[in-house]
Amino acid sequence: MRLLIFILITLLFLFQYDFWFGKNGYTDYKNTAKEIAVRQQENEKLSQRNQVIAAEIKDLKEGVDAIEERARLQHEMIKSDETFYRIVKEHK
Repeated sequence: MRLLIFILITLLFLFQYDFWFGKNGYTDYKNTAKEIAVRQQENEKLSQRNQVIAAEIKDLKEGVDAIEERARLQHEMIKSDETFYRIVKEHK
C-alpha cells in the first residue's frame, strides 16, 4: 500500500513539474505573456505614429496650405511682401 501511495505521489510531482517548468509550462506562458504586452505597446506607438504620418500625407495631397506651411518652417521661405523675423533664444 505504501508503494502505491509513493508511486502516485511521484506521478503527481512529475506532472506538476511538467506543468510548472516543462516545455510550454507556466513559466513559458508568463514569459510569453510579458513579451506580448511589450509588443502590443510598441504596436500602439507605431500605430499612433502611422496615423500622424497618414494625416500629414493627406494634408499634403489635398491642400496647398500644408505645403506652404512646410516650406515656411523647414526652408524659411517668405512671400515677396512679407518681412521675416527670427527670434533666437539666448543661451546662458
